[in-house]
Amino acid sequence: MMTAMMVPTVWPWVSAFNRLGGNTTLFSGGYAAAWLFYSLAAAAIQMLLPHELPRALTASILLTAGVFQFAPLKRACLMHCRNPLTYFLVHWRNGAAGSFGMGMHHGLFCVACCWALMATTLAVGIMSIWWMAALAAVTFAEQVMPFGEHIRKGVGIALLIAAAWTVRP
Repeated sequence: MMTAMMVPTVWPWVSAFNRLGGNTTLFSGGYAAAWLFYSLAAAAIQMLLPHELPRALTASILLTAGVFQFAPLKRACLMHCRNPLTYFLVHWRNGAAGSFGMGMHHGLFCVACCWALMATTLAVGIMSIWWMAALAAVTFAEQVMPFGEHIRKGVGIALLIAAAWTVRP
């Protein structure tokens, strides 16, 4: 499900890779593999958690995601995600292994960028189609839109407010 949510954000990369003559199936497979590892870890954590999370744990997840929106790592990963052509010019590798490897490498950047936002699904409901749609829209806006930097900060503030709201008496 997480991989499907990321299709809008990876599409510019797949399109650029295709224009450069790369194997888009293998590139996409590498990208999906990176998200598969994250998804398996998230599913394992979800299985360990109670069905309804305590408010303090929900607030902690939202707080972590909110703080991460302002982290230098988040900003660096977003810079990577916004520049597919620059990445390909510097990191191009020929052949099947090169296509898959570049997809995996980009996927790992994408996971590093979005892991905390995706972790909020543990707090608000992993099967909430509305939350998944909102996360897909946010990640797309952060990574693709020219005003993505403002979105990143606004989402961070909203998550911090949600964390505070969650622990209110």
